[in-house]
Amino acid sequence: MWNQKKQTPPPDRGQAVAAIIFLLGLGTLLPWNFFVTASQYFKDRLAVNVTGASANASSAGETREYNFDSWMTFLSQLPLLLFTLLNSFLYQRVSERVRVAFSMVAILFLFSLTAALVQVPLLPDSFFSVTMATIWFISTFGAILQGSLFGLVGLLPSRYSTLFMSGQGLAGIFAALAMLFSILSKADKSSAAAGKADESSAALGYFITPCVATLGTLLCYLLLPRLEFARFYLNSSPADEVETAQELINGTDKKPLNNNSKELEASGSEPAARSSVLAVFKKIWLMALCVTCVFAVTLAVFPVITVRVQTVYKENKAWDNVFTCVCCFIVFNAMDLAGRGAPSLLQWPSKESRLFPAAVFSRLLFIPLLMMCNIPNSRLPVLFSHDSAFVTIMALFSFSNGYLASLSMAYAPQLVRCKDCETAGSLMTFFLALGLALGASLSFLLGKLV
Repeated sequence: MWNQKKQTPPPDRGQAVAAIIFLLGLGTLLPWNFFVTASQYFKDRLAVNVTGASANASSAGETREYNFDSWMTFLSQLPLLLFTLLNSFLYQRVSERVRVAFSMVAILFLFSLTAALVQVPLLPDSFFSVTMATIWFISTFGAILQGSLFGLVGLLPSRYSTLFMSGQGLAGIFAALAMLFSILSKADKSSAAAGKADESSAALGYFITPCVATLGTLLCYLLLPRLEFARFYLNSSPADEVETAQELINGTDKKPLNNNSKELEASGSEPAARSSVLAVFKKIWLMALCVTCVFAVTLAVFPVITVRVQTVYKENKAWDNVFTCVCCFIVFNAMDLAGRGAPSLLQWPSKESRLFPAAVFSRLLFIPLLMMCNIPNSRLPVLFSHDSAFVTIMALFSFSNGYLASLSMAYAPQLVRCKDCETAGSLMTFFLALGLALGASLSFLLGKLV
């Protein structure tokens, strides 16, 4: 009976489910992007001790170094690694609806707290502690939310996985644009002599934005089961509709990625039992190493090093105010999104080519290249001082991140039998999280070198 229903699925009326899945993808990465894009706001709050919060320290010439970007990156990515390890324990014992709804409500509350703190004067140490705790818990709930929605979207047709990932890719651009509008509105008000109060209002408006977006995402999720198209797939047997985790990350279609596995299965040459995790890892270890390296390099310098680069046109105050937002965050997110989508048009180098791991490890060059951009008071020589040089390096850096990460996640299932694709996807997701955590740890060291 169910097979008959499966052959005639209801239409997605008005593309309502597609729109909801896109918004759910947007909502999963909003927390990380809103915190990382607001790096300068947090640094300004933590610099208050120099001007008066701690007169004794100020008079003695002592300034506390908080390493905000490094700690923010580390505490954002560590929960992802932990919950990647604990997902089977958590997901089998707590229903999906509870996990998703509770995570969204918790994220909404924590973002509301962050917005409220804009208007609350705190000593730098207290503000740093509260902010780090907020980032930890938001990232924890965000990791649970992302893993839960990966499973939900996997029950829908493949194109909805692409929509989900497109939403995730646009989350960074959305946050960067929100920050840009906040900066521009603050600049307009500053010209009217509004002063400090207007800076607080701009920051408050910035942090209210993810509150509204998270609330909208929660309402969309609650609406999803009421739509006939979604009910048809979500109430189906999971075994019939399961999608691997790596497909959700790169958004490519399953059919071209698993041709070799499907051919083996069709020929009847595969044994029924699944391979062990170790056996699967032996086949995909190179791709696992590649995805780890890609994200370790990226998180090692973004945003810890990239936000320190400054424009050479300091006399142009308008451009100076928006330089980091535009040239660091908007360029990175736009080119990363382009890189993630590129494998649907071209997959080169091939998985068998030695050029692929060579291309991945060549990204290590971006670390010294970005560290030798126009960073004031850097211990390293400045070789790329002009804005255009920084933008070019950032564009290549971010495009290669999205492209090579997507290829790594796409190639892994091609190296195993179709029955082992789910295991390969889980392993690749773990190594992706491991790369993020390693990069966040490395950022502490690199931050000290500039």
